[in-house]
Amino acid sequence: MTAGGAFAAPTATHNTVPNQFVEADGVRYAYRQLGSQTGVPVILLQHFRGNMDYWDPALTDGLAKQRPVYLFDNAGVGLSGGETPDSFEAMADNVAAFARARGLTQVDVLGFSIGGMVAQEVALRHPELVRKLILAGTAPRGGVPGNDPKVPAIALRETIASQEETAYLFFDPAPSSQQAARDFWERRHQRSEGLDKLASMKAINAQGAALGKWNSPGDGTFSQLNHISQPTLVVNGSKDVMVPTQNSFTLQQHIPNAKLLIYPNSGHGALFQYSDDFVNQANAFLD
Repeated sequence: MTAGGAFAAPTATHNTVPNQFVEADGVRYAYRQLGSQTGVPVILLQHFRGNMDYWDPALTDGLAKQRPVYLFDNAGVGLSGGETPDSFEAMADNVAAFARARGLTQVDVLGFSIGGMVAQEVALRHPELVRKLILAGTAPRGGVPGNDPKVPAIALRETIASQEETAYLFFDPAPSSQQAARDFWERRHQRSEGLDKLASMKAINAQGAALGKWNSPGDGTFSQLNHISQPTLVVNGSKDVMVPTQNSFTLQQHIPNAKLLIYPNSGHGALFQYSDDFVNQANAFLD
C-alpha cells in the first residue's frame, strides 16, 4: 500500500512519533505517520498557520487506533520546504504529490478550517485519490466569511495566539466549552521532542491570499460542490466565529452524499472540544 519508507511503529503516539520527510516534485515534505499498518490511510490537513503540533492528540491517537494516520505540512509550512502557494488549488496538488510520493493510491482526507478548503480541491482535482472526505469548521468557495474584527486581529499577527486567545477563536463562551479549551491547550502541548516549526509570516500571508480568493463572492449556486462525489461528513460547532456555521449547512446541502454533524455549545474547534465523540463518529463514517 505504501512505498518510500516503513510505517511508523504501531506503538507510536502523537507525542512520540518521529518527524519524517519525503520529496515530491522538488519539495521536501514533513510528515508524521502513526497508527495501524492496514486500512485506508487518512491525511489530516491543518488550519490557518497551523502545523503538525496543532492537532489534538486525543483526535489523532483516537483515529490511529483503527487506521494509518498522516499528519502533514504543506509546502512552505513548518518543517516542509518549498514555497507556500497562494491558492488552495495548488495546495491540493501538493497533497496529491505527497500521497504519490508515499505510494498511496487511495486515501481519506480530513480537512479542518482552510484545510477543509484544500480538501475540497483535492476531491475535485484528484477524485481517484480520495475515497471519503471529512470537512470540519470550513466553508465552500464563495461562502460566508466571518465578520468578527477580533479574529483577524489575533490570527494575522506575527506572535502566536495565547491560551485565552485560542479559547476565543476555537471555542464558545459557555463554561463547558472554555473548560474544554483549557483541556485542549494542555493536551496540545504535551509533545516535548521533535517539535514542528512555527509558520513564517511569508507562509501566513500566502495562506491569507488563498483565503481571500476563496472567499470572493461567487454566483451563489455553489455548483462546484455538486461535483464532489465522495461520501462526506461535515462537522462544526454551533457558533463558529472563525468560519460561520451556516457554511456547514451549505456544504451539506450541495455535496450530493454529505452528512452534517453540529455540536452544541461549541465553536470552530468543536472536533477538539468533543474529541472522543468526534473520533467515534469519524471512525464509524470512515469504516
